Amino acid sequence: MNPENHLFIDGELVAAASGKTYANINPATEAVIGQVADAGPEDMERAIAAARRAFDTTDWSTNHALRLKCLQQLQRGLRAVESELKRQIAAETGAPLGICGAMGPHCEIPIGFIDYTLKTLPEFQWSRDIGIAEMMGGKSRRLVEKEAIGVVACVTPWNVPLQINLAKCVPALAAGCSVVLKAAPDTPWSATMLGRVISQHTDIPPGVFNVISASDPAEVGDQLVADPRIDMVSFTGSTAVGKHIMARAAQTVKKVFLELGGKSANIMLDDADLGASLLSCLAVCFHAGQGCALNTRLLIPRARQAEVEALLTTYFGFIAYGDPDSDSQIMGPQVNARQRERVLEYIETGKQEGARLLLGGSTPAHLDKGYYVEPTVFMDVTNDMTIAREEIFGPVLAVIAYDDEEEAVRIANDSDFGLSGSVWSASEERALAVARRIRAGTINVNGGNFYAADAPFGGYKQSGIGREMGPEGFEEYLETKTIAIAV
Repeated sequence: MNPENHLFIDGELVAAASGKTYANINPATEAVIGQVADAGPEDMERAIAAARRAFDTTDWSTNHALRLKCLQQLQRGLRAVESELKRQIAAETGAPLGICGAMGPHCEIPIGFIDYTLKTLPEFQWSRDIGIAEMMGGKSRRLVEKEAIGVVACVTPWNVPLQINLAKCVPALAAGCSVVLKAAPDTPWSATMLGRVISQHTDIPPGVFNVISASDPAEVGDQLVADPRIDMVSFTGSTAVGKHIMARAAQTVKKVFLELGGKSANIMLDDADLGASLLSCLAVCFHAGQGCALNTRLLIPRARQAEVEALLTTYFGFIAYGDPDSDSQIMGPQVNARQRERVLEYIETGKQEGARLLLGGSTPAHLDKGYYVEPTVFMDVTNDMTIAREEIFGPVLAVIAYDDEEEAVRIANDSDFGLSGSVWSASEERALAVARRIRAGTINVNGGNFYAADAPFGGYKQSGIGREMGPEGFEEYLETKTIAIAV
């Protein structure tokens, strides 16, 4: 691998001002795979100042043709290093190599998603005439203009880092914003490689795009989101950190986009084909359950519980894991030792609160390296238990029985979160009716998949504010100005 170990500030790949670096660790092997610049406050100050200057003093925000050309160059540059980038992402996230390709959202798919922005940018209506209005004895012709919001802080997580980096930064750049991207400490290369590609393959002006990697996310992260020169914070991560960022950003009344946690319900209605639909539960093992939109609560008809148990026991036996180079495995390790311990603590809490462990529940005996947790299924879960209320971010499924459709909807909506969910029924009409009653931002019906570049993604309640991707995701990075001209 040939990763990028430098920060990207004001158009240059640079070391941290302190000269410090920190280790990047492969969670599947626990081996150090490289070093990366460890930024401090001085580096973040330079990045913010560069982004502010670039927005205020260049024509980036108004030169639509330049932005389109540069984003085309960016996509071509990413395609040129795609094979190498895929290996780096697999190494630093621990995701099996196969799901870093066409099987998953780690690399090829999000690079392809740039096509949507390249199509949106030249077609977007930046100005519209809403006609003449007579008011207070005079007449005015009114124009509604869309303009870049300004300098955007993009703060991203470690679970699908390149996907989220691109889902934030590409629309922000297309809208005319300048960007400071703060990478997750555990997956820095998925961000620093963007700095390299932009420096070597694009004409993006210095300061428009900046990348910061740091071992201590709180120190430089707080500095970034609180700085008055930042106009917007776009954050994906835990609800707890999202609340903190919202409070810090409120001090300067800047806009926040928050894509936060989930505790999504997978609802099997009483007429569902369980043999087919329960296969969807294996998604809780995808990338070791480290996905905010994964369905971690399974709601089943109480009368069919024995059937469900037998099928889940069989299906979870299909899950193989432990080979980072596999093209067929979907499950890897937790991202670090701390996250593994967190997942194991939740499993112990589930036992203590009375849930019945059907399978898994520990670290795998056959692996002596890697931060792995066994695929775990709990039966007899009630919706007031901790494992049904809190986001675990591990391969843990909580199975909750219900008596009728009304109770299923009530349980699904009885959550602090509202990010995603699924509904299964022999009747598409019935499933769609239930889907429309679920208070969540995305719902899959009978195996549908909402994930696409043109589909808005985000949540209700404590799952966040705003939408990523789709037209709504592009407009997150725009301000609206109304101009009235006397006639």
